[in-house]
Amino acid sequence: MKLSDFEYELPEERIAQSAAEPRDSARLFVHRIATDASEHAHVRDLGHYLSAGDLLVLNDTRVLPSRLFGRRASGGKLELLLLEPSATGAAAVWRALVRPGARMREGERVELEGGALAARLLRRLEGPEWEVEIELGPADACVEDLLERHGRMPLPPYIQREAGDVQLGAKDRERYQTVYARERGAAAAPTAGLHFTPELLAALEARGVELAHVTLHVGLGTFQPVAVERIEDHAMHSERYVLPEATQRAVRAARLRGGRVFAVGTTSVRVLETCAAGGGLVHAARGETRIFLKPGDRLQVVDGLLTNFHLPRSTLLMLVSALAGRERVLRLYAEALAASYRFFSYGDAMLFLP
Repeated sequence: MKLSDFEYELPEERIAQSAAEPRDSARLFVHRIATDASEHAHVRDLGHYLSAGDLLVLNDTRVLPSRLFGRRASGGKLELLLLEPSATGAAAVWRALVRPGARMREGERVELEGGALAARLLRRLEGPEWEVEIELGPADACVEDLLERHGRMPLPPYIQREAGDVQLGAKDRERYQTVYARERGAAAAPTAGLHFTPELLAALEARGVELAHVTLHVGLGTFQPVAVERIEDHAMHSERYVLPEATQRAVRAARLRGGRVFAVGTTSVRVLETCAAGGGLVHAARGETRIFLKPGDRLQVVDGLLTNFHLPRSTLLMLVSALAGRERVLRLYAEALAASYRFFSYGDAMLFLP
């Protein structure tokens, strides 16, 4: 398959710049794979399409407000985006994107967020990546706590924000996070989960739908463009995951009672399929996954999927096409555009039913 096979035209005005309020008021494009039939609803109607005994698997990663602005000693402006703790094991040493990084010097100290914190650039890695050390004060337990106080949300580049828009930035800190987020470590949100409210989750459970969690810390590789024309040659990014024993048991119980397994978002799909154990079951595990799901790959665990509308030529669009077929997914995207659905992270949702 060619990269150009996953292209579609998207008017800029269809890229959502803010999220629906309340969360579950987002529109829902429902598609039944077996019958190739579609209908239109809202996320709050999700319970109409799930049955008692079904299992809904959610990614409980928590986005770190890891975007930091600062100045060099010379007065020049810079931006740091912390990615993850360095493999060195030192608590305050992280991998980070530094922009502009071309003229930065190893050993250079920079002040961030008006002097609220500081970092030292230890060594240059690949491209714009550096290894940096965040200075911790006597009262600071960890870098994550500093980020929670002073950092900004790492919104995708297609969501436009003015640097001085404090009010909207504060709103993003709450809105670009799922209501069930708990495991800190993501550089981007698992956006399908942004549509859930506590009330919707409670209503689903009252209906007999079971909830289970996995953790996949979404990395910036999610937004990394595919740079090869033959998609089989694409080197997939790595992301850290955990599938706990409780979720392993939940999948087994769903199979025994004849329930269906629904993934909330492509990130949950990646964890479940990474841990596939045959017969629709999974094994508990933790580690890093580079799984690349595309048309021709058969999903072994996931029966249905709640997901957002994804970027053209993206690995996320390819993953959805593995479930429903490339030509069909592109046709459905065209129908969604004609029906004025909103796309990408803050946009509307799709529900693929078996």
